[in-house]
Amino acid sequence: MATTQNKNLFERFLHSQSSSSIVLILATLTAVIWANSPWADIYQKLSHLDIGTYFNGREYHLSLDHWVKDGLMAVFFFVVGLEIKREVLIGELSSLRSAILPVVAAIGGAIAPAVIYFLFNRAGAAADGWGIPMATDIAFALGLLALFGRRVPIGLKVFLTALAIVDDLLAVLVIAVFYTGRINLPALVLAAVFLAVLALVVRNRIRRPVCTLVLIFAVWLCVFLSGIHATIAGVLMAMIVPVRSTIEPQEFFRVIREHAWLRESKLTRHSLVKNRKQRQAIEQIYLAAEHLLPAGIRLEEMLHPIQAFLILPLFALFAAGVAVDSQTMAGFPGPVSLGIMAGLLLGKQAGIFGFSYLVVRSGQAALPTGVTWPQIWGVSLLGGIGFTMSIFISELAFSDAAMIADAKIAIFIASILAGILGFIVLSRVLPKKQRTGKK
Repeated sequence: MATTQNKNLFERFLHSQSSSSIVLILATLTAVIWANSPWADIYQKLSHLDIGTYFNGREYHLSLDHWVKDGLMAVFFFVVGLEIKREVLIGELSSLRSAILPVVAAIGGAIAPAVIYFLFNRAGAAADGWGIPMATDIAFALGLLALFGRRVPIGLKVFLTALAIVDDLLAVLVIAVFYTGRINLPALVLAAVFLAVLALVVRNRIRRPVCTLVLIFAVWLCVFLSGIHATIAGVLMAMIVPVRSTIEPQEFFRVIREHAWLRESKLTRHSLVKNRKQRQAIEQIYLAAEHLLPAGIRLEEMLHPIQAFLILPLFALFAAGVAVDSQTMAGFPGPVSLGIMAGLLLGKQAGIFGFSYLVVRSGQAALPTGVTWPQIWGVSLLGGIGFTMSIFISELAFSDAAMIADAKIAIFIASILAGILGFIVLSRVLPKKQRTGKK
């Protein structure tokens, strides 16, 4: 059996997403139970705990849940940005032939739910929630798919992963364009300036951690003050990180050959303390290796466990705590909740499956090897698991607490039903396990 070290990037990514979904479920259940327990007031006080500082006679602070949603979630979007860039440049979205099917499917899976939601909510504040059912939660979708193990064709896993990444890109664009308030132009210009300086630092591999951290915070702060949601800063910074090697392998081997004398130089741990020439040679080999290793891939691998097992569970803990009482349920289901549930349950499968069918029948794309139409239908049902991104967008779309609670309950119900239905369909249409042993 292959060990984790022997797995390729895609396999490690898939494993991380599927296992993190369990932690995400636990965090969600904790939030819901806590918000409806006798200790609900502690939950509310913790969520609204102010954290900040004083500077030049002025107070700068945000509540704890805002630090998570505007601060830590920027790291999540940074990882999303790295995933998008990797797939576009070197992954499943790097060629038109391989990209067209998941791209078209994702577009269909975004348009159809938004249209269905709009049919339920054509005017007023509720109309702003059209972006809520557009999103797919990749962690839960891949987590459920992983339960089938080797029964799942690799082409189906790749299709769902690529689809979800395009879906994330569409969600980022929707947040940046449609859920942005009044633009503060000076702050936006400053963000661009700091981002350009940070790009130079990254490109030239300048080893100044403090300088880099200050620039990262400056970009985030300026985007936050510009009126664009602060998490977009994470995506912008991901775009300047290279996902390819910055030197050719031949250059790396040239450096190795140039310092081949180290093998005969009586190199030891102790000699490195006194021998400056040895240290310089080792440093040049180290720098060459660092340039050969793609920075974006290294950061993605390093940050994936952090965002999967810390940031997203914290977000779920502070975002999923809906108090389910008679007042909250009085108007449920209403136009908002009906639009979200219909969008996620009907719109997602109609958009993903329908657009996939049209683009394949048109001859512009082909189904992945070993993948059937019933399997595409099962995956399109899993696309209705909105959860993380849907909850995130609901808090941007609405300012009324009752509407936010209504939306979150609808997201929970629709995501659970989509997961159950998708699991049932896939359990019937995926190849059965082959029996081993003597006949």
